[in-house]
Amino acid sequence: MATLNGKPVTTEDLLALALVGVGHFTSMRVDDGRIRGLPLHMERLTKDCKAVWGADLDTARVRAYVRQALDGHTQPCVVRVTVYDPRVDLGRPADAADPGVLVTVRSAGTMPPAPLRAMSVPYERDLPEVKHAGLFGALHTRRAAQLAGFDDALFIGRDGLVSEGGTWNVGFIDQNGTVVWPQAPVLPGVTAALLQQRAEHRITAVTLERAKGMAAAFATNTSIGVRALAAIDDTRLPTEHPVLNHLRDTYLAIPGERP
Repeated sequence: MATLNGKPVTTEDLLALALVGVGHFTSMRVDDGRIRGLPLHMERLTKDCKAVWGADLDTARVRAYVRQALDGHTQPCVVRVTVYDPRVDLGRPADAADPGVLVTVRSAGTMPPAPLRAMSVPYERDLPEVKHAGLFGALHTRRAAQLAGFDDALFIGRDGLVSEGGTWNVGFIDQNGTVVWPQAPVLPGVTAALLQQRAEHRITAVTLERAKGMAAAFATNTSIGVRALAAIDDTRLPTEHPVLNHLRDTYLAIPGERP
């Protein structure tokens, strides 16, 4: 059941989100009632609420809504918290300043999922530092990639540099075994941040050509953990690598917190 501010959401409540689409969110995987990186998710919601709505967010209230939504859920799941104003108007979005908290829950897949094949696509997200509800461009590129026989899209900026995937951060392992994260305007992912806190790495510009020459590549987000990339365009990449296995094990060993 979806809730808005702790109460069952109505169709009318959802109209603004569906028709105007202004909002921001975070998605959190829940295993055994615990969430990895929970404080980082709350920090993201707080920061993005200020950026999108100019408003403060009571994270204690958010956590209470999450606990309520998870009541009775015993299997792995993904809880999404979306912050939006049900009264936002297409002509006067500046008048909206009282965002509510929508909480939804869906089942989670096994981790790690099968390796994915990514198609490079010229694309840059609007306001990439915010995890916002404007997913049309990202999903349009994902659809194009899937129609071409791939699993998802890998974004290439106007500067020719690799940035991120459709709904995930991308990382690489170079020929020396060093973890490399692209230096580009990207969403600062929680999973990527947790890995960066625990594994040596460097952040540098990565061209598409350089990406295809890496020893391995991987996608990260809360739903998938660390997922190997099997190919970028027609270039195949190894899906097994000692560093990749270490990153996966490191992430799975991170203790979660109860909301």
